[in-house]
Amino acid sequence: MNILLIGKNGQVGWELARTLAPLGRLTALGSRELDLTDAEAIRQTVRHLGPDLIVNAAAYTAVDRAQQERETAFAINAEAPRVLAEEARHCDAALVHYSTDYVFDGVKGAPYQEIDLPRPINVYGESKLAGERAIEAAGVPHLILRTSWVYGLRGRNFLLTILRLAREQDRLRVVDDQIGAPTWSRAIAEATTAILAQAHAHGGIRALLQDKGGLCHLSAGGQTSWWGFARTIVETAPGLARRPPVEPIPSAQYPLPAPRPAYSVLDNGHLARSFGIALPEWGTLLTLCLKDLEACVAAGPIATGSR
Repeated sequence: MNILLIGKNGQVGWELARTLAPLGRLTALGSRELDLTDAEAIRQTVRHLGPDLIVNAAAYTAVDRAQQERETAFAINAEAPRVLAEEARHCDAALVHYSTDYVFDGVKGAPYQEIDLPRPINVYGESKLAGERAIEAAGVPHLILRTSWVYGLRGRNFLLTILRLAREQDRLRVVDDQIGAPTWSRAIAEATTAILAQAHAHGGIRALLQDKGGLCHLSAGGQTSWWGFARTIVETAPGLARRPPVEPIPSAQYPLPAPRPAYSVLDNGHLARSFGIALPEWGTLLTLCLKDLEACVAAGPIATGSR
């Protein structure tokens, strides 16, 4: 396949740049090579490269800042996917795109299925839902993978934030009334690649996604709170000279510009039935990620970011 990967420097995109390479000829672009707020640049790039498959791992993910930067969030999360889908249809390509658990309002209290009605409660979720609907309306073979609480050893995410705070503070206070499934970026990339690797046996990528594509949930198994996630990180991460206590607090004690869903666990049954793929429990994935962290600790200081 001739594959175009967009968002090569993001958490998932960086992993995809490695996992997708064996599947064909890969062109990987970041924000320096392609401005996703420029629709004409997107069109020209896709038409010039003529891919068989577009994998869009780029997104505006600053959940709180999106409340004030609605236009930019929608340009990257909604308008750019619409243009990519239209151009994929124009060049007879297929499209893979990533979305979020934040399209839901969090009141269901049980794992969300693909058939559940989205009702986002912040601008970020609204923009990602608009991107989903734009792709679905374009009539191109596609796969939209909703995932949740993405973390890794690159970029800005909760894992790296907690590692930094554990070094800086004597006590951490983390909300315990928001429930989800932390999902390692590498697991997302590997699962995506395992899905796409089925294309050869299915008559090609367009045939695979035409038959089995659409909307699928892809997240780690199990569930926890941000506090449970943080406590496990502090207790088990290698290389920490100190392990401060992690105190659970309600969201009301940690107000943020953008509201978060109280419960956004995803039901991954459809993915398992369609593609035979299921990710391990979130704790298992964290353990695997932290094994990679050991190598990073041995090599030198770890760059840390924020959620």
